[in-house]
Amino acid sequence: MRIANWNVNSIRTRTERVLDFLQRHKIDVLAVQETKCADDKFPYQAFEDAGYHVAHCGFHQWNGVALISRHELHDIRREFPGQPGFHKDPDEPQNIEARAIGARIGDTDTEVWSLYVPNGREITDRHYEYKLFWLYALRDYVREQLALAADKKILLTGDFNIAPRNEDVWDLRVFDGATHVTEPERAAFQMLEEAGAREITRELTESRYTYWDYTSMRFAKGEGMRIDFQLASPQLVKQARAGFVDVDERHGKGASDHAPVVVDFQASDFDEVR
Repeated sequence: MRIANWNVNSIRTRTERVLDFLQRHKIDVLAVQETKCADDKFPYQAFEDAGYHVAHCGFHQWNGVALISRHELHDIRREFPGQPGFHKDPDEPQNIEARAIGARIGDTDTEVWSLYVPNGREITDRHYEYKLFWLYALRDYVREQLALAADKKILLTGDFNIAPRNEDVWDLRVFDGATHVTEPERAAFQMLEEAGAREITRELTESRYTYWDYTSMRFAKGEGMRIDFQLASPQLVKQARAGFVDVDERHGKGASDHAPVVVDFQASDFDEVR
């Protein structure tokens, strides 16, 4: 089974581009981030006409996550247990944002999540604290699930808005005092791995980066970041065989500022849904 994750930076703007990517690379499951639309504005028909099943979580024109799959999606969840909410005003209700959607794929027992981790904005902003709490809650979910069943198959995919290592940014000096590279963020990412969700894309892909800002000709200069990942439970780690970052998708008119990350898994239960 081929599973990809991609922050598309507006699904309605890039519907045809996403469809072409799905079909060109024979993607089985695509986890999408930043759809930037409410549920009733998502282009379901375009994907369903092409033979895909879709689950989407979007409340307005910000955030938004989706799963697009060749196989039926079961047990769909639009948030994970303990997921915190956010409002810039601490006195207002802290509502859950459209940042997580998970489902079981086809007849398998594999649970795939599309995740758009909060950006954090500035280290002095409440959003930074929210980002850390969000990651802690995700860690707790993984840890609890694997405590219940050590062989459970969970795949966390998406835009994590963290560069876990110094080499994951083109120039660490540019990020002095900024989010994405702070020790608390990196520690939170490490906690996910310690809970049992191992990052698998780095060892399988050759490309150094997955994101290049639109500003200052970052892509042309090779000034990128590695912030898009797939984290797998131990049982799925064994089944990850190959991967690549489709850097070509960052080229050309109308490209997202992120490139898709693709991983191939080999497993008997995946074979059953082909």
